[in-house]
Amino acid sequence: MEASLALGFGALIAAGTYMLLARHILRMVLGLSLIAVAVNMLLFLAGGVGPEEPALIAAGAEVAAPGTANPLPQALVLTAVVIGFALLSFALVLAYRVQLALGFVDTDAMREAEPAGEDGR
Repeated sequence: MEASLALGFGALIAAGTYMLLARHILRMVLGLSLIAVAVNMLLFLAGGVGPEEPALIAAGAEVAAPGTANPLPQALVLTAVVIGFALLSFALVLAYRVQLALGFVDTDAMREAEPAGEDGR
């Protein structure tokens, strides 16, 4: 189980990096989203995958029983999902505004839209 999740993590990182290097902004945003999912998977793997008891404390007990799951990776993944969704939403809106303002989403063509600097480029 952990080996297949690790392979999935590697595949997501590779696909995300490939898409992040594209010239089209929408592909870059999707690559960023894939990398965010891969990081969430890494956090999930760091917590350990196995048949553990839920992270609940029994009534009257002060600490969880041995063998319960660690709730920290779950909290980190939930936080990362929220942050990743906010980042994805912002990037999509930014790409949409670029499309409206410039009429294209090619990053190489965007360099030509910038005013010339002191070096003439």
